[in-house]
Amino acid sequence: MAGLTFRRRKKRINIKVLREVLLWIGEAALAFGFACVLVYFFGAALSNVGQSMEPAIYSGDRVLVNRLIYRVKAPNYGDLIVFKPNGNENAHYHIKRVVGLPGDTVTIESGRVFIDGELLNEEILTESMSDPGVAGDPIKLGEDEYFVLGDNRNNSEDSRSADIGNVHREDIMGLAWFNITPGERFGWLP
Repeated sequence: MAGLTFRRRKKRINIKVLREVLLWIGEAALAFGFACVLVYFFGAALSNVGQSMEPAIYSGDRVLVNRLIYRVKAPNYGDLIVFKPNGNENAHYHIKRVVGLPGDTVTIESGRVFIDGELLNEEILTESMSDPGVAGDPIKLGEDEYFVLGDNRNNSEDSRSADIGNVHREDIMGLAWFNITPGERFGWLP
């Protein structure tokens, strides 16, 4: 007889479906975690302020910053570092090119940079500097200090200025590596 029954039927859990759902959730969580790590270390974006890095980076250009690289290795000549001057948390981030490494003696003579008495051979073309600033006299860099200059040397506030000075390694956020501004400047930074 097929009458009314008040007994509940036990539901059976389909192990195969449950395994597929858990596998999908695990893959989604792993992908999300991996994406967060990539964005944090390689995809931090910031806008450049000012004309000091022209023609490599113009005012308002958005660049990606690699936060991981300087945990693995030290900045080198020609790197475009992102930093806060003197560790000032209220200041905006600056982007400048490294021209002096720890232990170097930096001097600016006749508009050119000299490292330990020898002319710095730079891969980028820059105009002769009209104002050597504090680097008119030799500056000996400490063990965690870097001397930085903007590419637009006559329109840049950089290590030549007492307001910026030498950049300490702990004040460096990372390496500016890619311009994400749409248009002709989109691409790898020189």
